[in-house]
Amino acid sequence: MAEKTIRLTMAQALVRHLAAQYVEINGRSVRFCAGGFGIFGHGNVTCLGEALYNHRDELPLWRGQNEQSMAMAAAGYAKQQLRRRFMFATSSAGPGTTNMLTSAGIAHTNRLPLMLLAGDTFVTRLPDPVLQQVEHAGIPSLSVNDAFKSVTRFWDRITHPAQLLQSLPAALATLIDPADCGPVFLGLPQDVQGWAYDYPVSFFEPRTLQMRRQLPDARELAAAAERLKAAERPLIVAGGGVQYSLAAAELKEFAHRHRIPVVETIAGRANLVYSDELNCGPIGVTGSNSANNLAGEADVVLAIGTRLQDFTTGSWTVFDGSARIISLNVGRHDAGKHMAMPVVGDAKLTIPHLSEALGAYAAPPTWQEKAARERASWNTYVDENISPTDREGANRPLSYAQVIGAVNEVCSDDDRVVAAAGGLPAEVTANWRTRSVGSVDVEFGFSCMGYEIAGGWGARLGHQEDHADHDTIVFVGDGSYMLMNSDIYSSVLAGTKMIVIVCDNGGFAVINKLQNNSGNESFNNLIADCRLAVEPFAVDFAAHARAMGANAETVHSIAELKDAFARAKKADRTSVISLKVDAFEGWTKEGHAWWEVGTPEVSESERVRRAHEDWEAGRSAQRKGV
Repeated sequence: MAEKTIRLTMAQALVRHLAAQYVEINGRSVRFCAGGFGIFGHGNVTCLGEALYNHRDELPLWRGQNEQSMAMAAAGYAKQQLRRRFMFATSSAGPGTTNMLTSAGIAHTNRLPLMLLAGDTFVTRLPDPVLQQVEHAGIPSLSVNDAFKSVTRFWDRITHPAQLLQSLPAALATLIDPADCGPVFLGLPQDVQGWAYDYPVSFFEPRTLQMRRQLPDARELAAAAERLKAAERPLIVAGGGVQYSLAAAELKEFAHRHRIPVVETIAGRANLVYSDELNCGPIGVTGSNSANNLAGEADVVLAIGTRLQDFTTGSWTVFDGSARIISLNVGRHDAGKHMAMPVVGDAKLTIPHLSEALGAYAAPPTWQEKAARERASWNTYVDENISPTDREGANRPLSYAQVIGAVNEVCSDDDRVVAAAGGLPAEVTANWRTRSVGSVDVEFGFSCMGYEIAGGWGARLGHQEDHADHDTIVFVGDGSYMLMNSDIYSSVLAGTKMIVIVCDNGGFAVINKLQNNSGNESFNNLIADCRLAVEPFAVDFAAHARAMGANAETVHSIAELKDAFARAKKADRTSVISLKVDAFEGWTKEGHAWWEVGTPEVSESERVRRAHEDWEAGRSAQRKGV
């Protein structure tokens, strides 16, 4: 008997298939695609827009203000949902599409599911060259969409409606795969979007997708257990993959059973709560003395769910050269880095098996005591660092750490924190005391300015599904605010409340700090040090935010900040709180590891030459690929 078919345009079939895909979360069946973000233009409004309109209830479409920020919002949503659901972003052709390249980089680096649906040039080429087409005389099929190949996990151009039957399921399989997860890109030529085809009806039947959970190879597991059993100073480095695997509880049970101290990567912040006695702080360049001191003495390092980025490893200087690394990761590529002993498998399933193989093993008491001392010492430092007063009781210049400490004190346990590029990721990572698992999103994989507010908007869309009575808190510097802020307006329109804390330090202060630390003069980072035609002046961020419909106010002290935060808590819409912080004083000074950056080998400046020599001296501890 012939397969039943239904005649649809390619765009209609794409949207209908997306609406029919489900996943189970906490015993509840929900659509894998939670909707999307769209700005329409001639490249997507007539055909894809028509299809999305007819499914606007099943796949809600949110109108953003910039294609880059829309896709960032989709990434923020996926991260908050722990990759179990995704959202798409759609653009017209040309510049609308290229605006999303940066967002694809965020999703690729952070292993986040994101679907990008972009208009493309006509397959027939009859009207060429068309509006916004970048012509390549020698490669006529090349378009700006090809630029996405380096920042996506799956890329295809749909050149015939039937092609969708293969490409769309393959794209979805990438989005739900724990090892290959990342952004997918579908180029949608403007003519093909509207071409009709007789699709099998079965292509649109509801289907529940499953995220694969892979058990480890028995030999890899046994080898890892033997290495750990011999450890005198074991250490767990917990990354973001712990949360994506929903393995926080397994991590905690494993660490406590075997009395192994845990340190967290930036992406792994909030794997354990602050009060856990085995939580020994964040590791790496933006880490803590406690974590880095332990890493420097550990003889066996169990890295779980981390890609071992340079900010985690201190450009591979934080671990002792003789330390042996075991890497438990769902991805083979990450598990084998620096010749680590790989254990390829799902963390939630693998950790209990590793624990069973370890049996009664526990870290030696002397190592446990060492970890406890380091943890206590770091917590004392953070107490002092976030205090508005120095030891003699005098007020200090307002700093990121003080702002973070104040908000941390008055927020709710399940409030979600979002930060990204600049100085705030380091300061949040070092000074924020996690009160609930999975409550921190510091985007420092791609370190993307502008993610904060856009990602916060997407995070709020996901956060309110389970925590409508709690808040999404965005920490953003003045530089990132100026780069991308329009989703304050989006959040007000969408009724997705955020609390945005704007820390104004007069420009790009953390890069000015790096500039000075490397012996260079302040130049082109702080507004006051740029080429100007007028006297430098500050932006009235509160007035600007009010113009976009938000509640907003400027405060001048920590006490005023706490009062303003309380008002924001009670508000029914996005609230923006702006305050000035010092560009030079108040940085977290302890806890840092060496970080490799390029410094001038020759220079006319003695300060630059001396800084280069000092910087290169840190290389002596760098592991060379093993």
